Amino acid sequence: MERLKAILALEDGRVFQGYSFTGPGETWGEIVFNTAMTGYQEVLTDPSYTGQIVAMTYPHVGNYGVNDQDVESERIRVEGFILREYHPAPSNWRSRRSLGEYLSSAGVLGLTGIDTRALTKHLREQGAMVGYMSTEDLDMDSLVEKAKAAPGLNGRDLVKDVTCRRPYVWTPGPGEGHSLAEAEAVEGWSRVTDRFKVVALDYGVKYNILRSLTKLGASVLVLPASTGPEEIMAYGPDGIFLSNGPGDPSAITYAYKNVQALLGRCPIFGICLGHQILGLAMGGKTFKLKFGHRGVNQPVKDLTTGRIEITSQNHGYCVDMDSLSDQDLRLTHVNLNDNTLEGMSDERRGFFSVQYHPEASPGPHDAAYLFERFISLMRA
Repeated sequence: MERLKAILALEDGRVFQGYSFTGPGETWGEIVFNTAMTGYQEVLTDPSYTGQIVAMTYPHVGNYGVNDQDVESERIRVEGFILREYHPAPSNWRSRRSLGEYLSSAGVLGLTGIDTRALTKHLREQGAMVGYMSTEDLDMDSLVEKAKAAPGLNGRDLVKDVTCRRPYVWTPGPGEGHSLAEAEAVEGWSRVTDRFKVVALDYGVKYNILRSLTKLGASVLVLPASTGPEEIMAYGPDGIFLSNGPGDPSAITYAYKNVQALLGRCPIFGICLGHQILGLAMGGKTFKLKFGHRGVNQPVKDLTTGRIEITSQNHGYCVDMDSLSDQDLRLTHVNLNDNTLEGMSDERRGFFSVQYHPEASPGPHDAAYLFERFISLMRA
């Protein structure tokens, strides 16, 4: 089968040539890289990657195919996928189809034959930037101009594109997902008395976060990101969870203003974007990292215990530690690669948050205890 030529052009003029393994197409987004060796299906379906094209640094991808369980949302979220070498014939007992078939069915362009090592080194030196990739327009200068004209992530509210449209109760187990009888299920959730009731604000929540909460005995009601504080409290939650999500946290003004009004009224736990929103709600600032943290091997130090955790991460923005210096906050975790803020807590107002992903999807289980800490906070 003749390979379909493709070009990846970056906004700074750097161009890479390769081939499509998903058919014809053209797409654009912020180019970022992920250092995980496995977990590409979780990466593809993570809503936090909305607006981005992901390049995998591991050179050989696709060998275990795609299954029906390892998804983090109802569909693929990345704008495009870049590999060094694509494996078209998967071999795994859980596999149901190939990676190429999976991407093609969703209309997502995937490229192979790209020098991902050179691409990653370029992004580390120059920073994450917009890229355009195409099988239809093979004019390098044309694609570079398209990349220059495309908007980046700064100032864009991408949460509105990934949040749920109406409340639903998370259903664990074999048929996990949205409850079908939504209105009836939500009404029934309000009457739950034998489990902790957690309201999860959906900024782009990953399924494994909801799984982790329900495994510990919580009953989870997922609400749209724009839900106001009084409506949230009217459900009578025992705790509030602030989820991960895509884009620039400072652009989601409604989110941190709503959270501001919830502080001190209920135990709160935030992950990733939820952590950043808490930082903004406390009067802090966020900034864009040069190339972000994306992978399953980020070392984080727990400043309370001195323990080092190997963590799963996916973020391009960070809370400015210095901007919170006048707040009565305890900084709890720090990234050992670049000393950026990875966690904070406020016992008086009853919240804590981390920048990384303790739900381990994909990634290690070092930080799974944080969900138990949330349960303990609600119990107390």
